[in-house]
Amino acid sequence: MSELERWETRFGAPGYAFGKEPNAFLKAQARRLRSGATALSVADGEGRNGVWLAEQGLDVLAIDFSPTALAKSRALAAERGVRLRTEVADVTTWRWPTDAYDVIAAIFVQFVTPVERAALFANIKRALKPGGLLLMQGYRPEQLQYRTGGPQEAERMYTRPLLEAGFGDMAQIEIFEHDSVIGEGTAHVGMSALIDLVAKK
Repeated sequence: MSELERWETRFGAPGYAFGKEPNAFLKAQARRLRSGATALSVADGEGRNGVWLAEQGLDVLAIDFSPTALAKSRALAAERGVRLRTEVADVTTWRWPTDAYDVIAAIFVQFVTPVERAALFANIKRALKPGGLLLMQGYRPEQLQYRTGGPQEAERMYTRPLLEAGFGDMAQIEIFEHDSVIGEGTAHVGMSALIDLVAKK
């Protein structure tokens, strides 16, 4: 089974695998957001984060390589009464724009290989407008002990040195490592080893 088939199968199941509510870290950044700003939600899945950003008044493009997931995200946007633009995209081959977004959200984008990840990080930085805000959360390698979600390979996890190497050239960068209980649908449930990144270009 290909990676796309695996995600299509997962998102094709009834309900929302990661729930309909936004990621808690992303929601906690509401004070940093301004209505009318342009936003990109990377690998947005079934729409919980992109729809929430749209509810804050942002002009949101949600990308994901699963058409099934994006159909659910459009349904969720309609349910919540907000406008959400969607595009089927593989983040490793998508034509990333330059200086295009005020905000980029990249929540648990940990399916790429380490080689692909370096290019992904560079593309994310390029796509941000000067002064733009990056909001990223991922799992740390310690997550393998909890087994409450995420990839099963340590090399796909984030560490402070990895994020500092990838984003240390930005104008501002904050990194917070913590173990917290999360509840996101049926896919992310329980104590989790997390790392948060807030950065400005």
